[in-house]
Amino acid sequence: MTERINSVRDLEVYQIAFDTAMQIFQMTKSFPLEEKYSLIDQIRHSSRSVCSNLSEAWRKRRYKAVFINKLSDASQEAGETQTWLEFALKCGYITKQIFDKLDEKYEHIFAMLITMARKADSFCK
Repeated sequence: MTERINSVRDLEVYQIAFDTAMQIFQMTKSFPLEEKYSLIDQIRHSSRSVCSNLSEAWRKRRYKAVFINKLSDASQEAGETQTWLEFALKCGYITKQIFDKLDEKYEHIFAMLITMARKADSFCK
């Protein structure tokens, strides 16, 4: 039996995205200060935007097209975060192991968002 989803926070994809954004926040604390207004701000913003777009999708699920659009926005932010992670790797701010772990989490998030979009009718009122 599946549990009822009462809030966006009950969605597994939201929980994974939120936890990953918090990992990125902690990780970026050790980045060089000269990256403050470029890489740090950008990667924190895009990782958090995955969650905020999921929240907007959840609140707008009365309208299927808008719900799917917000899921698409969440996917775009996840893709942007992957790009910033790649920059962090190439700049030597994170290890390949950390990159691979976070990149894999975002691939999982993509898959979950795609599934939600395909099954939008089950989420939309």
